[in-house]
Amino acid sequence: MARPKIERRIGCRPAYSCFKPNGVPMKELVSLRLDSDELEALRLVDMQGLQQVEAAKQLGVSRQTLGNIVASGRKKSGASVSARVGVRT
Repeated sequence: MARPKIERRIGCRPAYSCFKPNGVPMKELVSLRLDSDELEALRLVDMQGLQQVEAAKQLGVSRQTLGNIVASGRKKSGASVSARVGVRT
């Protein structure tokens, strides 16, 4: 049985529910789900430029967990830009 997720402290909510290539209907795309903790981790590390230790404290997780969350979020956002994949939040 998997361990329950620790509750994360999320400081932002997305302005939109999806990101997709222009001119392609969402129903024609493969879509990935970007979880709220992935969005928050990317915001803290990539947009605000925090070190992972500080970002992990703000999110309420360990540095290793934050690294895993950031890696997952970057993989999904990279796929959306380079492989015509939609991202839902």
